[in-house]
Amino acid sequence: MREIATSLVKQLRAAGHEAVFAGGCVRDMLLDKEPKDFDIATSARPEQVMGLFPGSHAVGAHFGVIVVHRDGENFEVATFRQDGDYSDGRRPDSVVFTSAEEDAKRRDFTVNGLFYDPLKDEVLDFVGGRVDLEARVLRAIGDARSRFQEDRLRLLRAVRFATVLGFPVETGTWEALKELAGEVVSVSAERIRDELNKIFLDRNRVRGFDLLVESGLMKAVMPEVMELQGCEQPPQFHPEGDVFVHTRKMLELLGDEVSLPLVWSVLLHDISKPETFTVDETGRIRFNGHDRLGAIKAGKILRRLKFPNQVVDPTVEAVANHMGFKDVPHMRESTLKRFMARPYFEDELELHRVDCLSSNGMLDNYELLKEKRAGYEAETKPLIPPPLVTGHDLLAMGVVPGPRIGELLLGVQTLQLEGVLNDRESALIWLSERMKDEG
Repeated sequence: MREIATSLVKQLRAAGHEAVFAGGCVRDMLLDKEPKDFDIATSARPEQVMGLFPGSHAVGAHFGVIVVHRDGENFEVATFRQDGDYSDGRRPDSVVFTSAEEDAKRRDFTVNGLFYDPLKDEVLDFVGGRVDLEARVLRAIGDARSRFQEDRLRLLRAVRFATVLGFPVETGTWEALKELAGEVVSVSAERIRDELNKIFLDRNRVRGFDLLVESGLMKAVMPEVMELQGCEQPPQFHPEGDVFVHTRKMLELLGDEVSLPLVWSVLLHDISKPETFTVDETGRIRFNGHDRLGAIKAGKILRRLKFPNQVVDPTVEAVANHMGFKDVPHMRESTLKRFMARPYFEDELELHRVDCLSSNGMLDNYELLKEKRAGYEAETKPLIPPPLVTGHDLLAMGVVPGPRIGELLLGVQTLQLEGVLNDRESALIWLSERMKDEG
């Protein structure tokens, strides 16, 4: 991608325009990281960029941003600009096309305000970004309060960059962030969701979690998580502390690579413990029904953040089922196979593992499930094999259409999973005898 981006810079230069790499790709190159994409900043006006690169399209012509397609890759080419007022706290009301230096000054953080000339191999730094990069510190460009008020999404972006880069936030920037944290609610739910995802998918997610909490952003975007603080748990099962401590510890125990449903199910699996907290007659703390109520609450939170169903459904399922793992040793073979054949089982199993490790440390059921899975895999047969009979068979046998058909099919499948019925003939015989017994 870098070679292609360099060729675009050359083409812009040949047409008489200034052109440089801009933003995150420059930061990442200086950190010896492979950039995910390459953005280009130029003195060329949007219409000039589109004229130079046929097939390109405007994604923000008002802001001077054109997407150029080259060799299967997309590159954002943006005209140097200076922003006007931000009346909506998200985008400038107007822009003025200007110089590289003015363009750098309107960006968010110094480490993101660097330019790089790939033809001269030269870094252009108008905002002190290189010094901050070498010092490994995240600092807002200019007045931090103004930068955050211009675009309140930057409040979350600050936490995201501090998380993924591992940089501390400069004191003045941090104080402004804390002061304005509550204003993040003016940002669209989709943009909040996307920043949270980037934070929680990163291997340093616990640092991101802590920064969200300490800054006040967590209280603004997910107050339900803050309500976990001080919700005590039975010490014999949860020596680690309250529900908040437990949840944070689970995040810490996750591997580097996680799915969105997994990390969100960790965050939300005990979200209804505060509202179900009771103490029984023996003095034991209980949270009856917190899994069922938690699934409902988790769904509401995720939909509030505009998550798609492919994230909501498995997350809600995991929250609803996380207490079911305690019953694994007592499950019949058929029940266990159905339990393990559920579509989101792998993530739920990992949720169970970190749930146990962050509390009592007992992994008996986890190890049992791994052992069972190894045994089933050795049989080289699917956990849920094709059915031996169908509803058409039952109709042919004279069963009246209705719920009874489903009950009989479930009975056959149960015996099939138990190894009692192994072929169609034995299943039909069992059905015939069952129907005779029932008259």
